[in-house]
Amino acid sequence: MRIATGARIPPEATAVIRSEHSRTDADRRQLHAEREVIPGQDIRPRGQECRSGDELLPAASLVTPAVLGLAAAAGYDELLTVRRPRVEVLVLGDELLTAGLPHDGLIRDALGPMIGPWLRALGVEVIATRRLGDDAEALHEAVTTSGADLLLTTGGTAAGPVDHVHPVLRKAGAELLVDGVAVRPGHPMLLARLAPDTPRPDPHGPDPHGPDARLPARYLVGLPGNPLAAVSGLLTLAEPLLRALAGRPSPAPYRGPVRDQVHGHPYDTRLVPFVHRADQLVPLHYNGPAMLRGIAAADGLAVVPPGGARVGVELEVLDLPWSAAFADGGCFT
Repeated sequence: MRIATGARIPPEATAVIRSEHSRTDADRRQLHAEREVIPGQDIRPRGQECRSGDELLPAASLVTPAVLGLAAAAGYDELLTVRRPRVEVLVLGDELLTAGLPHDGLIRDALGPMIGPWLRALGVEVIATRRLGDDAEALHEAVTTSGADLLLTTGGTAAGPVDHVHPVLRKAGAELLVDGVAVRPGHPMLLARLAPDTPRPDPHGPDPHGPDARLPARYLVGLPGNPLAAVSGLLTLAEPLLRALAGRPSPAPYRGPVRDQVHGHPYDTRLVPFVHRADQLVPLHYNGPAMLRGIAAADGLAVVPPGGARVGVELEVLDLPWSAAFADGGCFT
């Protein structure tokens, strides 16, 4: 009996012979196997891949295209997932240019073009990137009316005359969870929980002014204005928070030996861009708080303890999203 690949075998069949391993006689009445036929040959037994009740994947697995195919093969029509967190980026600073060369005390905005794609590499939905300048009222309105799960600001986290983030958070009734860290670069970063009863429209709700308008607490991560300092805050504050909001497990920490001596801060931890070379961490130059040249070529940041690290000392590693095999645009069960 002829049978197509993948078809259900007829009752009492004991083996399948591939057509390329057989021949027929002249009148096509008899089939001759050209190789030994073993019982069960080319028959997929029932339950070979999984049995009824088996867990196919653990909870919090990333829903990749292959996972969708597995779910369909197992007969699922829908998967219960956690939606991607929504993030709004607020770029602060009157001195920032959006085009052309820096001039007359004005500098190019390096964070506006960088933050959105960085966040998307973490699998979140960036609903907007807005430039507010040094405007306290505009910042307060954005903080109290945004529909995002996370507001992410750049600049304005210190105590200068145009640093409005702290005063705006106090006015909005926010709770500061992290107000500065002992890390260089990035020490003025902050994390705040915004007032849980702040009215905000929910794009997924039927009525922006109805019961769905008051949603659970949301957050604000304040990144420093210096570019590498902002990257430090992205990796150490924003990314862990977004993982928690999406129900994603934290990656297993790992360490690696440093190839060259690294100078440290006298009393703070340093984060230094590095590349992997022959199972070693090679620190990169151009690692000042305002520099992006080092991190643009890096595989990640090495965590250097106060006082520095000698050659061969193992340092903790913070991978960058694209070097840690993050998936863009995924969702999580």
